[in-house]
Amino acid sequence: MFTGIVEEMGTLRGIRRGAHSAELDIQAQKILGDLKIGDSVAVNGVCLTATSVRPDGFTADVMHETLDRTALAQLRSGSRVNLERAMAADGRFGGHIVAGHVDGVGRIINVRRDDTAVWYTVEAAPQLLRYIVEKGSITIDGISLTVARVDEAGFAISAIPHTVRETVLSLRRPGDQVNLETDIIGKYVEKLLRPVPEAPGKGGLTLEFLRNNGF
Repeated sequence: MFTGIVEEMGTLRGIRRGAHSAELDIQAQKILGDLKIGDSVAVNGVCLTATSVRPDGFTADVMHETLDRTALAQLRSGSRVNLERAMAADGRFGGHIVAGHVDGVGRIINVRRDDTAVWYTVEAAPQLLRYIVEKGSITIDGISLTVARVDEAGFAISAIPHTVRETVLSLRRPGDQVNLETDIIGKYVEKLLRPVPEAPGKGGLTLEFLRNNGF
């Protein structure tokens, strides 16, 4: 589990593709302090496993399915990437619950500065927008952000200069693709509201159940 608080920006040295998977070679510094083989690392919001660790970086395997279904496919040698280690049990929960399982890819359609803030408008598919609510949480390329506005085509966030400066948001321009992970709570609530498939009309969390139990 992650929090969406990016620890550092690393640099992709290269991608080595195999028959059924690929290996990312990433240069890093800060996260290497206690990183071990087998540890989870969020790379632009995608949970990957470190397969080797060196004094100046690490490697991680990624399935072609993941490359094809996320914005990782757009990365090239020299690309900067957001990095976050899995949350420590004794750490502060500064962002929100982030699984590192990307729900889909969005596209930045506008970037504008508003005094000190920077607004990013992101186009997203309807199946993602159903889980995105105003003032709710959204993860963009592994960054925990607050949704400022939502409409039928996409949503917008307002980022402070520190967040922009310390993450790949500083490199994002209109037309760029970004990894999106919606708030996990909304997906669980939707699942609970569905009737149990093998028992239509029974089970699940329904309005009738809530009324009968005093809600």
